[in-house]
Formats: sequence, structure tokens, C-alpha cells
Amino acid sequence: MEELVTRVLNNSDIEPKLVDEIMTIGRLKKVKAGGVVISPDNGQNEMPIVLDGLLKVMRHDEERGDIFLYFIGGGETCAMSITCCIEGKKKAYHVVAEEDSVLWMVPMTFVDNWIVKYKSFRRYVFDAYQNRFEEMLSTIDSVVFLKMHERLYKYLLDKKQASGSFVINKTHEQIANELNTSRVVISRLLKQLEREEKIEQYRNRIEIL
Repeated sequence: MEELVTRVLNNSDIEPKLVDEIMTIGRLKKVKAGGVVISPDNGQNEMPIVLDGLLKVMRHDEERGDIFLYFIGGGETCAMSITCCIEGKKKAYHVVAEEDSVLWMVPMTFVDNWIVKYKSFRRYVFDAYQNRFEEMLSTIDSVVFLKMHERLYKYLLDKKQASGSFVINKTHEQIANELNTSRVVISRLLKQLEREEKIEQYRNRIEIL
């Protein structure tokens, strides 16, 4: 497992001295698909680095429920967790394992010092902010400007790109919850995408063509 952590951090261009520090103070966390990594009620101030698997970030609204924001893949971290912990704000989002995932959890108490001390870590954090910001803008654009048919297909393509797989193991109900719509709407639109030969559907499984 140490080899996996080192390989992921080295691939992120983090300098060896900092890799050693992260290895020393961090801890391994394995999460099954559907498991919660970060929630508003979670008092742990830790930054997750994805070693293997895929996480998804969801925004919760009391009236409208959850809405999907973006995925976090291998070697990446959650920029929102850094912001909330550094500024001492209550988390207004939650992070859930999209599939079985292996994480390296780093205490936030070290992050401020690392940003100042290590250029490579500043770049790693700022890259995370930039990537997540662009993905959130894309999500906002899809909500505001795209029809639900287009939003659904974009969501499927984003999932394919993040996971590296053309197969999406989700029910219509799960997709509907993440896109904040009804199962009936998703079922109808998936059938439309199938007629357009963009996907094929099986029981609790969608394949992108």
C-alpha cells in the first residue's frame, strides 16, 4: 500500500520530502460504493487523496434535495474540503464513494504550512481548485442552459471519462436523484438516447456507445 501512495503522489509531481511527510501523518481509508467520505455532520477535518476508485461531490438543499457537482478520481483531492476546513466553515456538501475506493486521509492542520512551505503542494492545491471550478461551471451551465435530455447525456459522458469505463452501473432512480429529477423522466430520456444509438440499456447497467 505504501508503494501505491508513493506512486500516486509522485505522479502528482509532489516533491519527495513532502511525500514522506504525507506518508507519515496520513492514514489509509477504504470506502465501499455508496459510503460517505465527508458530510456536513462529519467533524473530522481531513483532506482525502484518491488512490484508487472514484468519489462524487453532492450539494444538498433542504427543499430540492441533492444535486451532483463533480467527480474526484485517482490522484485528486477535494478542493471544497480544503476551503471549508481552512476557513472554518460548515460543510454544505457531502462526498460519497461512487465505487469502491481507497483513500489517503491527511489532517487539515498540516495543509496551511505545506501551502507555504512547498511549491509543489501549492500547485497541487491550486490545480484542484481550478479543475473543480471549471467542472462546477460546466455543471451550472448544464443546469441553466441545457435541456434535461442534454444534461443526462453529459452526465453519462462525465461518468465515463472520470471512471475510464463505458459501463455505468446505476439504476434510473439513482441517476434521477443525482440530476434532481424524477425516475420517470430519466427512464423516458434513456430510452430516447437508446433509440439514438448513443447507449444500450441492461438491468441496472448502461453502456455508452
